[in-house]
Amino acid sequence: MSLDLAAIYRDLHANPELSFQEHRTAGIVADTLTGLGFDVITGLGVTGVAGVLANGDGPTVLLRADMDALPVLEDTGLPYASSVRGTDPDGNDVPVMHACGHDVHVTCLLGAAERMADERGAWSGTLVVVFQPAEELGGGAESVIAAGLYDRVPKPEIVLGQHVAPLPAGFAGLHPGVAMAAADSLTVRVHGVGGHGSRPEAGVDPVLLAAAITVRLQGVVAREVAPTDAAVVTVGQLHAGTKHNIIPSEAMLGINVRSFDDGVRTTVLTAIERIAKGEAAASGAPREPDFDYIDRFPATVNDPDASERTAAALRGALGQGRVFDPGVVSGSEDVGVFATAAGVPLVYWFLGGFDPSLFDPAVLAAGGMPQDLPSNHSPKFAPVIDPTLSTGVTALVAAAREWLGAPQA
Repeated sequence: MSLDLAAIYRDLHANPELSFQEHRTAGIVADTLTGLGFDVITGLGVTGVAGVLANGDGPTVLLRADMDALPVLEDTGLPYASSVRGTDPDGNDVPVMHACGHDVHVTCLLGAAERMADERGAWSGTLVVVFQPAEELGGGAESVIAAGLYDRVPKPEIVLGQHVAPLPAGFAGLHPGVAMAAADSLTVRVHGVGGHGSRPEAGVDPVLLAAAITVRLQGVVAREVAPTDAAVVTVGQLHAGTKHNIIPSEAMLGINVRSFDDGVRTTVLTAIERIAKGEAAASGAPREPDFDYIDRFPATVNDPDASERTAAALRGALGQGRVFDPGVVSGSEDVGVFATAAGVPLVYWFLGGFDPSLFDPAVLAAGGMPQDLPSNHSPKFAPVIDPTLSTGVTALVAAAREWLGAPQA
């Protein structure tokens, strides 16, 4: 069996699926792994797929990829651009695009699975590959664990993975320690007393209340987080009312928080609830706000020792000058859930996906990035196929073999 990775990638890119709806993608993954000789488990956390390739005595290594796409209208102009539409969790008809590169992740892991299966004489142990749903919702990894992943596959000694990013293709970026932020998204619903716009004294205006909360939240990071720490508080949604001259009875704020330290995370989330309750009381609201935490990602923490060892393996496979430290990234991931649940180290790196000629080597070496490249989640996000896919496969194989056993005599 010889996989045409470019064809697989184009097909996945043209046929994206939303979180927990990755049925077509999961079918392709399961059929491919079966053809490669893996023992395959499907239906993990709805659509998750795991494959196990036992190859004698030795350690167990887990490689992970995510499969879901985003409700984004593609604007790349690619001949294989997505025109797919889907239904989001709220029942809305939305465009769907692989705007975060999960199609790259799936393709690279299938390519790595093929290489590992074809070259069993070069390693010993057990390889576990996991293709998870719903990373974009922050609950996909948890759903796979809750479905009994580690009751159905051997528990690994290490969890490894990668994420395509606006870095030069052919390069990889690995940062030891806290590598990606924790993220918490919550809905805050504040309550007022509705009425006519001509008689504001007869009601309690939740729009004014929501506006006061929005402004006050901007002081959380500035005045409650130490200058040596970091956090971001974003009010991404504010919805209220149906007509110009009606005071509504409630308003909704959609808030996102990024943090890199559990103590800071607790401080910020506690402050948000305190401020919302305090402003509600100051406004004379009939009751306290409701808080609904929806998407929650832990910080992605790379084990320092395991990162050093893995980075050396990546440098050996990609070249000494092609593996660098990109610093801490404020994006978020749930891959760490697999390592935490198993009680083992995590190593997660970034895979370059853009034309190398767009990057200034000196700026890159200093940890800088071009500011005009489409980022993940952009409707113009379009990794180049070559050498992104080949580099991704090589990186996964090199990392896995570093942690697996030597060939048996």
